[in-house]
Amino acid sequence: MKLLKIVVFFIGLSTFAQGKVGAVDVDYILSKMPEMEAINTQVQTYGKQLDIDLNKKIDEYKILVEAYKTGEATFTPEQKKTKQNELITSEADIQKFQQNGAKLMDIKQQESLKPLYKKIGEALDKVAKEQGYTQVMQTNQDLVYLDPNYDLTTPVLTELGITITADEEGK
Repeated sequence: MKLLKIVVFFIGLSTFAQGKVGAVDVDYILSKMPEMEAINTQVQTYGKQLDIDLNKKIDEYKILVEAYKTGEATFTPEQKKTKQNELITSEADIQKFQQNGAKLMDIKQQESLKPLYKKIGEALDKVAKEQGYTQVMQTNQDLVYLDPNYDLTTPVLTELGITITADEEGK
């Protein structure tokens, strides 16, 4: 039994030693893709439309407030309660729209980026297989050091047909 554990340990160790691990900066690649300009424009246009819709809701609310102030003296208690409920509902609708606005923008951006992530994934898959990598991690702010020999960002950019200058290679 002890021998079996030792054999399994050495097999695992040799398998781990044979693996080649690289890293890629997906955000940097995205920023260099020519399609990003169109996506940013799309998302900004969507955001402007949300702003227009929000302003319409606010204008409607202001009209309701003004109508309430103007007719308050002549309203019956039942009419006052109805108008107040309309104001409360309108106010809640505005707040909900504002809260959902950021989420809607994020959803729109993720939908727009999905095809680009797919292109990057396909290019990364090809580069990783060609260069014999068994694992590829995404670089982020937690990564303290990366040997440039294991950085697949530039080869993936090349695979995508994106050229970068020597100054940009150092990021």
